[in-house]
Formats: sequence, structure tokens, C-alpha cells
Amino acid sequence: MDEVFKALADTSRRQLLDSLNRRNGQTLRELCEGLSMARQSVSKHLAVLEAAQLVTTTRRGREKLHYLNAMPINAIAERWIHQYDRERAHALADLQKALEATPMSDTSFSYTSYIRTTPEQLWRALTEPEFTRRYWGGVALRSDWQVGSPVLMSDSETGEFKDRGQRVLAADPYTLLSYSWHLYQPAHAELFGWDEAELAEHLKEPRSRVTFELEPNGATVKLTVTHDGFEPGSPMLEAVSGKRDFSGGWPELLADLKTVVETGRL
Repeated sequence: MDEVFKALADTSRRQLLDSLNRRNGQTLRELCEGLSMARQSVSKHLAVLEAAQLVTTTRRGREKLHYLNAMPINAIAERWIHQYDRERAHALADLQKALEATPMSDTSFSYTSYIRTTPEQLWRALTEPEFTRRYWGGVALRSDWQVGSPVLMSDSETGEFKDRGQRVLAADPYTLLSYSWHLYQPAHAELFGWDEAELAEHLKEPRSRVTFELEPNGATVKLTVTHDGFEPGSPMLEAVSGKRDFSGGWPELLADLKTVVETGRL
């Protein structure tokens, strides 16, 4: 945790976190515009934040997008908060709430987890039905994971695999996996409290996509999940980010994935 405290000790780095807290998924140019710092200084501060795992990044073409990552703050708050003085503890608690309150931009969500496993084993956990069923709440995924192929989802009660229009967008074994997301189902209408007309209106939203990036990191694998392509204010974005009361979203699902991979239990 030394890297986290070092990163938080600098006012400029806290300003960068504040900027991302207000609007997640910014490029270096966008971050520079909101701060009175030279581009080189901003880059150096971001490197420190990345090293402390407080900021995670993804690529969009030639652009590098920066996102907050609450995991290190959560670890401090949940495991070691009692070791620090009250003033520091209050500051960390406030930052933890801020990071958890806005884990997304208007159109995307990104989350990073470090899992003690190998890229090969994590790839299996992401792609094989016998694994996915264990942390998807009984729902399994099945595909040949070739670009353009369907991603079938099983019914948690009958086990029947159905095509909901999801397609593989990119697949580089042990490194990158991306597929389109399903549209709203009747079950969503019940959860969101929509009537048939409201469901029909929301079905006009474009399909979003989820991308998994796997990167070896010593004895662990850095897994970055980015779910983007939403319209601003999309209820589906709120659900996958854990903003809705009935859904823990990707943070909860990835916590279960980590448990399954590391311990074999759930």
C-alpha cells in the first residue's frame, strides 16, 4: 500500500483523481485542459497513479483513456484502515465513496482486478460454460470464440442456450476478448419497472460491447473490463456498473470470478 499513499500524498495527483471522478474515461489532452500543469508533468503523475493501480487505462484507436480504479482504496478501507490515524482514515473513506460513486463516464464503464492465476486459466474462466455458470449466477456462455460467431447464453433454469444477438467482436486467446452485449429482456422491464411501451422504447438503444484485456503481472493477471457503447443515461449502463439496487454489476461479478479462479469456491 506504500505506492497508494505515495500517490495520494501529492496535490496534483489528487486533482487528477478529482478530474476523473467528475468525468471518467478522459484522454491525456482532456486531463491537461482542466489543470494548470504541463503535459509532461501530467503524464508523470498519471504514471505514478497507474503504478499504484489507482488509475487504469484502455486504448481507443490512437487514444489512451484513463479511468479511476477503486480497488486499492477498497483494500485499505476493508483490511488496514484501523492502522492509520483518524484524519487519514477519514480522507481515505471520502475518496473511497467518491471512487465508488462515479465508476463510469456517460457512455462507458471500466474496472480492473488483479487475479492470482495464469492468462490461460483466466481465459478458460471467461470462455468455458462450466466456469461461467459458477460466477454468472447459473447463466453460462458458449461460443467458438471466432470473430463474428454468436455468443449463446443459457437459461439459468432450463439450461437451454439461446442466441440473443451477441457476437464475438475480437478474440486473441489469453490477451483480448470482446463481444457485443444483449438488448433488454422482459426480465429487465420487470426489474426497471417498465411497461411494454417503455421496454419498446429502450430496445431502440444501440448494442453495447464488453471487452476483457488480460495482462500478465508477476504472479497475477491484470484483468481490465471495459463496457462501452452506451447512450448517455442508459439504464443498462447503471445496471452493469452496479448503480442499481438489484444489481452488483461487473464489480460483483468480477469479485465472484476472482473467487472461483483463485479458490475454486463461490
